[in-house]
Amino acid sequence: MALYREKDIFERRSAANEAKRALLERFKTRPAEDDPQVLARRAERQAIIEAREKRAAEKEKQRKEREAIEAAERNRREAEEAERRRIEEERLAVEAKIREQEENERIAQELSEEAERKAKRDARYAARKARKRGGRG
Repeated sequence: MALYREKDIFERRSAANEAKRALLERFKTRPAEDDPQVLARRAERQAIIEAREKRAAEKEKQRKEREAIEAAERNRREAEEAERRRIEEERLAVEAKIREQEENERIAQELSEEAERKAKRDARYAARKARKRGGRG
């Protein structure tokens, strides 16, 4: 079984110094800015960036075209819906006018029937009065 052994300050200091030394060596071995490999890598990165920007621009263009098509479709559907609503409202208005006309005709019919009944009733009443007067007189 391995026991954990805590490092003392000297070991920690030497490890830190080794890490700094390794970092410095890596920095010193780095190629210069005018090195062909560095220039090639930079050109490759620039090409990647330009290709990415071109794809992003193309994607944005396609998105705008798609949004324009969707907006046109949405406007067309809204216009169709507005036309359907207008036609439905006209149909309902015509139906309401027909119902109102039928109701007015029904009321007129009921009034004329009531006038007829009243006329018959008045005629019967007048005949009864005439009989009563005729029998006495």
